[in-house]
Amino acid sequence: MIKNRLSARLATLPTLLPTLALCCALILGAPPTPATAGGADDFVQISVLDGGLTARGTHQAALRLTLADGWKTYWRAPGDTGIPPQVDWGRSQNVARASLTWPTPQVFVQNGLQTIGYKHQLVLPVEITPARPGQPMRLKGEITFGMCKDICVPARLKFDQPLDPQAPRNPAIAAALAARPYSASEAGVRKATCRLSPSGNGAMQIETRITMPSAGGPEVAVIEPGNPQLWASQTTVSRRGNVLTATSEFSHVSGAGFALDRSQVRITVLGQRHAVDIRGCTPE
Repeated sequence: MIKNRLSARLATLPTLLPTLALCCALILGAPPTPATAGGADDFVQISVLDGGLTARGTHQAALRLTLADGWKTYWRAPGDTGIPPQVDWGRSQNVARASLTWPTPQVFVQNGLQTIGYKHQLVLPVEITPARPGQPMRLKGEITFGMCKDICVPARLKFDQPLDPQAPRNPAIAAALAARPYSASEAGVRKATCRLSPSGNGAMQIETRITMPSAGGPEVAVIEPGNPQLWASQTTVSRRGNVLTATSEFSHVSGAGFALDRSQVRITVLGQRHAVDIRGCTPE
């Protein structure tokens, strides 16, 4: 609960880095590691991959985090204790919009805690819409994220790379894009409904019922509320035939009551064969 509340307030992450390092270390029962960019450089390196212009007139690039052996980093919904990556593009040049595509993550269980992320490396594709088409572009900013091995540390790394419109297609970016979850239509999702009910102390339980073929093996579902001020508990999952039922609980970081927009709810099902990204759910 504490970690999810902190994740929902990552806009203030630069001032929270030492505190987050201590929290992660206490959860894993290890002494804290200093949360400095210099320290992070010993375990992770960042680079910008350039994939050139797309047929739509946008520019395809990616941020690549290369981790030392044994280290992992986190997905956008990191689970019980992780810190999700947050990217600040504010110092970029000629960038009107930057849209991320998340490759399918892995599920990790350590000390009874479930986290979701990536081992070895994360290639995070970003499609960039230029503010002034045909003019030079530069990708410049910083990424804040968490990474874990025997202990967890938050990190902040800077990047700065001019983009070449003539750059060839990059195979690492292509592989990361191909590794995204299937859309609902691609995975054969016929229906996704959600039922909301109060669960006390201002919290709300959400039960989703998804009519879809199995994604393979034991399935893990993640339900995101679509509001950064809401945190979500770990989801419980059961399947009966072609219907997957996933239940979670949402609470506002302030403890106050809230309204939920079902169209903004995002459900990701992680299976052994593939993952599925479902946008929105309808009332039962």
